[in-house]
Amino acid sequence: MKNDTPSHERFIELMLFLFACVSIISVIGITFFIFEEGLPLFVHVNFFEFLLSSDWSPTADNPSFGILAFIIGSIFVTTISLIIAVPIGIATGVFMSEYANPKWSSIVRKGIELLAGIPSVIYGLFGFFFIAPIIRTLTSSDTGLGVLTASIILGIMVLPTIINTTEVSLRAVPRELKEGSLALGATYWQTIIRTLIPAARSGIIAGIVLGIGRSIGETMAVLMVAGNSPIMPKGLLSNTRTLTMNIVTDLKYAEVGSLHETSLFTTGIVLFIFILFINLLVHYFMKKSLERTQGK
Repeated sequence: MKNDTPSHERFIELMLFLFACVSIISVIGITFFIFEEGLPLFVHVNFFEFLLSSDWSPTADNPSFGILAFIIGSIFVTTISLIIAVPIGIATGVFMSEYANPKWSSIVRKGIELLAGIPSVIYGLFGFFFIAPIIRTLTSSDTGLGVLTASIILGIMVLPTIINTTEVSLRAVPRELKEGSLALGATYWQTIIRTLIPAARSGIIAGIVLGIGRSIGETMAVLMVAGNSPIMPKGLLSNTRTLTMNIVTDLKYAEVGSLHETSLFTTGIVLFIFILFINLLVHYFMKKSLERTQGK
């Protein structure tokens, strides 16, 4: 029995190593595939024209492949969604960690878990049939679809990420900081604003950055409520198209092997770099948060 144990453990270690390698190989394979398919576009299309032009006419006699409008649309929608989600998410996280009793905290947490598990197409239906009519009634928009509607839906979708990271970060703050602040005469609210939130800042920012990644990468819900027009967004009520929307919309009729199809892979490279940059930011803030915690 004793002789079998080391070999058994080595077998488990080998299997776990192989499973870890599958993840690494998958990332490398996807990266290689996207770049191999997308980079050849720059043999025919100027790099700066692709990034800085807003003229997207891939099927015209004189085709043009400019994705600036889609980049701006993605940034526009993501930024407004965060303006909506961040205050609500942080406030809810503070409530759950500092104010709610266990019963209320459990109820809110279950609602957040349900919110995180709803499929994106359901969010799209909610936005199309509930949010858009409200926007149409309250504004001059003809359809109610556009940047504002998409931002509201994305704001709701990223709330679970921000709420969970805020709550966990606040609960990880040493009790001594809270007790010391209260002992010095600060009110409970002053302690939260001036002591707890600054101490949990790195974790909260990491959650916000994760929310940015979710917003930029979302496709189906935004496709249903953003208007899907390949134009430069000019305001909250303007129709728009994001990077992910452009790939999904055009892929179904792009001719195989054409520059049109290649340009969609190149759009994927731009999106890939966005997400990679966001992941690096998350790791940076998580590292800072860990160093801060260990330092204390």
